[in-house]
Amino acid sequence: MVDMTNVARRPIFAGRQTTAPNASVTVAPPASRLSLRAPAESVAGLSSVLGLDLPTQPKTSASSGSRHALWLGPDEWLVIDEAGADLAALIKPVAAFHSAVDVSHRNAAFVVSGKGAATAINAGCPQDLSLAAFPVGAASRTILHKVEIVLYRTGEDAFRVECWRSFADYAFTFLTEAARDA
Repeated sequence: MVDMTNVARRPIFAGRQTTAPNASVTVAPPASRLSLRAPAESVAGLSSVLGLDLPTQPKTSASSGSRHALWLGPDEWLVIDEAGADLAALIKPVAAFHSAVDVSHRNAAFVVSGKGAATAINAGCPQDLSLAAFPVGAASRTILHKVEIVLYRTGEDAFRVECWRSFADYAFTFLTEAARDA
């Protein structure tokens, strides 16, 4: 039997990027991710161990250092830790009722940035991405052409696009072509 304990997992699309005059698409570095569901009465306890206040309003997020919690529904969040912390182990001792699933290897992420970033994403996403409607820190589950994504605005001209790995090549290619036209 092969010993798999020291096998390094290669990030999807490592090193791939597209740079166009108005927008670029880059593969985000590996991160840990947690799909978290919990009722309102569990939010305080979970927030405490995560080191940030889980957002409770639509289209909002909360961040602390490299950790981000994105509101996806009244009792649902996507928690991303760009430093790779084991989020599932972190919240395991919490006694408050919750469901937590490590989805770190299910997702892939891309960073779309530049003055044409919103235009590139809007080539396949019907959401209003103006700063007034989708300000910095806004997060939403939406679509990119035929792919369900989680969209997180990290700066005035920067977005993080999360999608399932099985759709990553399609999403990356779509964003690449859209960035060239932005």
